Amino acid sequence: MKTWIAGALAGLATVAAVAATTGAAWAQDTRPVRLMVGAAPGGGTDVMARIVSDKLAAQLKQPVVVDNRPGASNTIAADITAKAPADGNTLLMGVVTSQAIAPHLLKLQFDPLKDLAPVALVSTVPNVLVVNNQVTARDVKALVAQIQANPDKFRYSSSGVGSTQHLAGAAFARQIKGKLLHVPYKSSSSALVDLMGGQVDMSFETMPSVISHIKAGKLRALAVTADQRSALLPNVPTLAEAGVPGIQMSAWYGVYAPAGTPPATLQKLGAALATVIKDPDTVRRLADVGAVPGALNAAQFDAFSRAEYARYGKLIAELGVKLDQ
Repeated sequence: MKTWIAGALAGLATVAAVAATTGAAWAQDTRPVRLMVGAAPGGGTDVMARIVSDKLAAQLKQPVVVDNRPGASNTIAADITAKAPADGNTLLMGVVTSQAIAPHLLKLQFDPLKDLAPVALVSTVPNVLVVNNQVTARDVKALVAQIQANPDKFRYSSSGVGSTQHLAGAAFARQIKGKLLHVPYKSSSSALVDLMGGQVDMSFETMPSVISHIKAGKLRALAVTADQRSALLPNVPTLAEAGVPGIQMSAWYGVYAPAGTPPATLQKLGAALATVIKDPDTVRRLADVGAVPGALNAAQFDAFSRAEYARYGKLIAELGVKLDQ
């Protein structure tokens, strides 16, 4: 009898252990993944997050929730991610602003090179020089002439100090030997409201943020800040073609996890994102906003992130960009 009871108890213990393990695995597999976004809804970073979130959820078999935390040049979301548990359930849709530019301007409570692990590059997009319909210039040459004839009159908006819009505007002003007034906002969406309303005159916005407004005739595109024209705006020249060479400014977006995330988890996330980025529907949706899909693995993306960090550090020093600009 004692032997039978002992065997029965052992069997029950085994069943309980299996059930507990299965239950824990089930709970882990279904916990929502937070995809942190450092911009308000409607901005380029938010657009990229929403393009990949649903398909990433299908790959991971977990809900993926986009969590917008705008402000501080996209770094609030990055800071939250860097300090989150390294379990793969908090990710960052990083952008060049938070990962390569803001660290040279702001006193951050995290190190983007040490506290965040690159997982996959999602896309790259050019910035576009746009003006509102109150500006009479129809091309870059005419705009440059108006700026030079009216020092400090022309205002350009950005999504914040240290954004690609800010740096592109500063580089443009230096290149044409003109004066522009920088007006920073907390997000691209709020900046665009004032741009279309005439409170500011121009911007070097990212393609996803402005393409719908350009197509609707609410903004006029004069040039793209890339080395070749955009397929979405084939009749819009590059800045170099328009007579202002030497300005290469594109935004890039990629997914990061907290440093210390287990290698197996990073590999799982990387494989899932690679599938998502190659999906024909994702490619189409990225193309619709002028974005080129990323094609870098985690190691390549890490090297790219570090190179961009160094490149922008040098550019910021050359331009003399400060927090109060």
